[in-house]
Amino acid sequence: QLQASGGGLVQAGGTLILSCRVSGISLSQYNMGWYRQAPGKQREMVATINRGYDPKYSNFARGRAAITRDNPANTMVLRMTGLSSEDTGVYYCNAQLQRTNYWGQGTLVTVSS
Repeated sequence: QLQASGGGLVQAGGTLILSCRVSGISLSQYNMGWYRQAPGKQREMVATINRGYDPKYSNFARGRAAITRDNPANTMVLRMTGLSSEDTGVYYCNAQLQRTNYWGQGTLVTVSS
């Protein structure tokens, strides 16, 4: 199971910190990632981090986001700065191994101006 937390109301220009706690699987075996879905839009990748701790970022997140993982603690964290209204949406954490994907329940982030 993946449990995302840290969403809520964030001021424009502020910083978002999301955590994903993983249970029931061995985190070290999985590639991990954060995705988001804005109202009326498709789900999109925000950032991923593979088993080798190599991060990748979407164009909109690059330069203002940092994704980290802590395998012994079974957690993954996304930190993103300079939020705008375009960052509003439901953020999901994901664990992927070959064709298997696990998704968290999502946490709503609302950026207020």
